[in-house]
Formats: sequence, C-alpha cells, structure tokens
Amino acid sequence: MTCDPRVLRRPLLVGLIPAVWTVVLGLWGLSRQNSVWRDEAATWQVARRSTGDIVRMLEHVDVVHSLYYLCMHGLFAGFGPSTTVLRLPSVLAVAAAAACVALIGHRLAGAYVGLGAGLALGLLPAVQFYLQEGRPYALVAAGSAASTLLLVNALRGRARKRTWAAYACAVLVCGWLNWLALLILPAHLITLLWSRAPRGVRVRWAVAAGAATAGVLPLALFSLDQSGQVSWVPPLTWHMMIGPAILLAIGGLGGLLGRRTGTGTAPGTGMGAAERTGAADRTDRTGRADRTDLAGPPDLANRAGRPGPTGTVEPPGPVTGSPSVAAVGLPLLAVPQLGLIALSLVKPLFVDRYILFSLLGLALLIGALIGRAVDEVARRSRPAARCVLPVLVAVALVALLPQSLAKRSPASRVDDVLAAAERTRQLKHDGDGVLFIPAARRDTWLVTPDAFTGTRDIALAETPEESGTLKGVEASPARVRAAMLAQRRILLVTDATGVARPTRGRRDRTKAEVLATHFTLVSDERIRGRRVAVYERLAPAGGG
Repeated sequence: MTCDPRVLRRPLLVGLIPAVWTVVLGLWGLSRQNSVWRDEAATWQVARRSTGDIVRMLEHVDVVHSLYYLCMHGLFAGFGPSTTVLRLPSVLAVAAAAACVALIGHRLAGAYVGLGAGLALGLLPAVQFYLQEGRPYALVAAGSAASTLLLVNALRGRARKRTWAAYACAVLVCGWLNWLALLILPAHLITLLWSRAPRGVRVRWAVAAGAATAGVLPLALFSLDQSGQVSWVPPLTWHMMIGPAILLAIGGLGGLLGRRTGTGTAPGTGMGAAERTGAADRTDRTGRADRTDLAGPPDLANRAGRPGPTGTVEPPGPVTGSPSVAAVGLPLLAVPQLGLIALSLVKPLFVDRYILFSLLGLALLIGALIGRAVDEVARRSRPAARCVLPVLVAVALVALLPQSLAKRSPASRVDDVLAAAERTRQLKHDGDGVLFIPAARRDTWLVTPDAFTGTRDIALAETPEESGTLKGVEASPARVRAAMLAQRRILLVTDATGVARPTRGRRDRTKAEVLATHFTLVSDERIRGRRVAVYERLAPAGGG
C-alpha cells in the first residue's frame, strides 16, 4: 500500500482520511465490555436529570462542566442512555481534531506532514484513552484544533472578520467546556510572535482572544467557589514531571528536524520533497507543470509561480507571516503543559486530561518527523517515499497494539459502575437496606436504578435531584445508625481494596462500626474495582 499522489493533491482527502481513521479507532471496542467508570457515571446520571435539576446542581457543584452536561442531556433525551451515546461525541470530536491537525500540517508543510500528523493523533496512547471517554476533554481538543486551524489561516493571509469571529467562538466554547482550555491563548500568542505576524493580525487576535476570555471569565470565577471538587488532586512532585518532560523532548526533536528540512516544504508551495519530485517529473515529461500540483493548498493557488526560462514553473515566494510547523506545534504542546505546572504550584491541578488538547501540538511535530523521513527517502527513490507513511503507521499500530487493547478493557479504568450494579441485582432480596461507602459510590444506584428495585437506601435523606448535588444528602450519623439496626439484611457497595481510601467523616465511620459490631458478613465480592458485600444482622445475645 502506498500514498496515491492524487490524494496528496486534494486537501479535502488529506483531512478526511485521518478523520475516518480516528472514527474506526474510536468505534473499536467502544463499549469496553459494557463498562462505565466513576467519572463517566457522573456524566450519565447528570444527563438523565431534567434541565432544571441540572441547573440547580450546577449552583453547588461541577459548574465547570455545565455546557457539556447540558449537551449530553440533550443527547440522552433524544437517543436514550447507552455507552454508545455516552462516548460517541468524544469519538467524533477527536476525529474532527485529527482532520484539523491534518489540514494544519498540509497547509504549513505539505500533505505527507498533514497526513502523518492527523493519523498520529488517534494513535497517541493518551488520546486513545480519552477517545472513548464520556467526558468533555475530547470536545475541548476538537475546539482547540479548530481555533488553531483558523489562526493558521489568518497567518497565511486568509483572515476575514468571520475568521476572527469563528476563532473567538471556538475558544469560548472550549473555555465553557473546561476553562483551563484558555491556556491555548498564550500558546497562540507565541505562534504569532514566532511567525512575526503583522501588527494588524496581532491586534485582531488580541480582540478575539479578549472577547473569548471575557466570556469564560464568569464561569472561571464562579467555579473557584467549587474548588473543593479538585481537592483529590495530589500536590506536584518531581516524578509527575517525567511525562511532560518526555513529551517536550519528542516535540522538540520534531520541531528541530522539521525546521532543518524547511518543515518539509518548498517555500510557499505547501509541498514536501516527494511531492515536488513528482511534480518535477511530470514537468520533464510534458514540458509544462501541473498547476494543481504546484499550487499546494487552495489558498495559495492564485499565487502559483510563472513559467521560467526553461519552461518549468518557479515556485512563488512565501506568504507573509506564514508560520512553520515548529512555530505552531511547539507552543501548542509546551505552553499548556508548563502553564498547568505553574498553576499547580499555587493549587494542585496537574491532571493530564485537563490539557489533552496540548497533544495536538505533539501530533503536528510527529508529522514533521514523518515529513523529514519521507523527504530523505524521496531523494533516493520516489516510489519508496510513497510507502514511508503507510509503513510507519502500520508499525506504530502494531507496536501500540498491547496498549490499545488495554485501554479498551474495563481494567483500564479504576472501577466499573455497571458491573457492581449487575452484581447487586443478583444478590439483593426485597426489603434489603443498601449502604454506600463513601456516599459517592451511590453512583452505582443513580446510573442503574432498576438494579436496586425492591431495596431501600437507608442512609439517604435527600436525593441528588432534591439537594442539587451529585451524590445526595445523607442523614445524621445517629439516624443512619438507627436505620441500620432496623434492618435484617444490608447490601454494602464500596471501593475494592487498593482503590478505597481511608474512611473519612463520622457518618462513614458509623456505618463501618455498626456493620462490624451488629452484623455478620455472609458474602463479599470484588468486581472491577468495586466491592459488593452482604451483611446479616447478628442474633441478640441470649437468643432473644
């Protein structure tokens, strides 16, 4: 299999091929053996609430994901709750991001760089993880890719008022999906400065970026009152820096090699060495050049060169302000990583999924490496150069197959809500009491309420909908104790050993103490990160 030269001359196909490739990767094992883990369970149970209940909840918790929850509510209302509906938006979002990355690479450095970058994005291990995740991070990546593509278009002389309006809207939507996405703005600023963009472009970018920031600022400020939600994030340590350091090293190598080869293009043509060689070959045979081949991207077609003295076409000069792959990819990779590290020195926030969009930069720089490889081979053999990209993708797919399979298994996540609910369905008896330790494990019931039919949540005082919370409000320790002692049989849903944290709070300590003192354990099963146990009440002393 080789890259058909006709594909390289069609920007639409350069974007479409990575998009289809990413969708195929996303649909592969999408259900993860019908498993849903705790983060996705939050999306699932909130999306099933009414719009009014969602808005009331956002006043107390998770306002940072408000737009995402409302979108998922609409999808669940229209198509019903399922793992497919839960995860398909992320698959389509990463596919859109791959298409944008491919188009960026194509416009900056030729079709091989674009195809390589777009195909590489879906293969990155972290992207494969969140490609099938019912959370907003893939959608943020898609919006970030779109905004970066719009910025590149503006830098290459295609700026219109609607371009900057679309840029501001893309950044605004990303910010409303997760306000840490605003870290893309300093990355874009560095790209502007690196590319020596004209003053007018910089001013228009500042206006668009300022408008988007102003639109996200209320959400960011309001979410500060809910900062307790990220209290679980550990403080920054040196070993947490290993991953970012590796990414930056790979990105730096890609940027360096891409720069040394002129980012894989002839100036202003948007073509790599292999593409230029093919065009020259056709010129030699026909005495004239194929205008489509030499024009490169559509926006440069009207700048195609004029025939020279020898009858060949001289390439046009570079577009003023046109950036290199390194100027776009390196800031996009490095700034969100370093920015989140800096924020984490003030408050622990360093979680890789918050800046998943930074991997767009890594994909672009990998594309530059692929472009360099194609250029080197093209100098020796044009037919062999066409095989480089397919061979590299096949090798990467095989090498990453163990990781790909692992990320599509239930064991890739810390727990499985649906598996615990199904086991509860099998173990329950009518009239059983149910306890959750901690209260957040109530998501087992909230996602699959029919599995608990006939049982009673004996600690619950207000439902999540009534209280405007994710996990509801439980009764006082004294009332929980009394309710437990009134039960003959109790089902406990909690975390498995190795996942569970030390019991905190008087209420949870009371639950554990009453179970240990007044009940006997008759069944104890660990299912994919969760524990479902059955307790029966001890007979009173003296047999009475």
